Amino acid sequence: MSTAVVTGGAGFLGSHLCDYLLAQGLRVVAVDNLLTGSERNLEHLAGRPEFCFLRQDVSQPLLLDEPIHYMLHFASPASPQDYLRYPLETMKAGSLGTLHTLELARAQGAVYLLASTSQVYGDPLEHPQRETYYGNVNCVGPRGVYDEAKRFAEALVTAYHKVYAVDTKIVRIFNTYGPRMRADDGRVVPTFIAQALRGEPLSVFGDGKQTRSFCYVSDLVAGIYRLLTSAEHLPTNLGSPDERTILDVAHLVRELTGAAVDISYFSSTQDDPRVRRPDITKARQLLEWEPRVPLEEGLAATIAYFREALAGEHH
Repeated sequence: MSTAVVTGGAGFLGSHLCDYLLAQGLRVVAVDNLLTGSERNLEHLAGRPEFCFLRQDVSQPLLLDEPIHYMLHFASPASPQDYLRYPLETMKAGSLGTLHTLELARAQGAVYLLASTSQVYGDPLEHPQRETYYGNVNCVGPRGVYDEAKRFAEALVTAYHKVYAVDTKIVRIFNTYGPRMRADDGRVVPTFIAQALRGEPLSVFGDGKQTRSFCYVSDLVAGIYRLLTSAEHLPTNLGSPDERTILDVAHLVRELTGAAVDISYFSSTQDDPRVRRPDITKARQLLEWEPRVPLEEGLAATIAYFREALAGEHH
């Protein structure tokens, strides 16, 4: 049985990835320091012999003494709220964390996959964004700690591929949503859903006309697995080309929750991208992948998860 290590395995995305890899017949080791992740995301896997959880910080060398076949580096605060709260930890996860996980993959001859982000494109001047676009990032702005950590990580992964011939993959992930996101995560989908279910006004920053393209988590992890098992080494966009304004999403959440709540407007945040939509031509051609879950369907499933999660607040 091949073994996959998932750093950030107790996070929203990491935990879904653990589920998917187990379903493919792999043994999975989830590594997380629980800075922003939660063991609750993995409790359904407790007791499974082919799964184990290690509480470790990837900014320290990883202590694993078993054969590893796949290393997937997903450890990092990922929402603006989290990386603004933990700027140094975010930089360390992207730099030292990438270095330590690459070293382990090199020593073990493992396939290595880096979770990068659409944030490497910054506030893009190209639309939609292709993998060849170099980005428009303010490296000393508030988002720079995350954007530059991921840009550095991509450069380091590429160097390990060139110098040591490590079999590396880089996925640039666009806005993803689904069950197991935290209500206080700060990202737009969990924020809107939690506000609607609590009967609070939905918080929109700026005029709400900025766009995002939301991909449901099950689609994303399927694409990640296809990339992991492909021969591609250069960055590959994974996300939904279905571009919506933030106001569209607010109205949709109100409709799907049945919440008669207002929308409250706040001044826009610094360096907030005005548009974001992936060009997924490469993923379509190379991986024969594209998202299948429509936004309305994915939001309904996410709302159902939050209804249950937030019901527990009152007990």
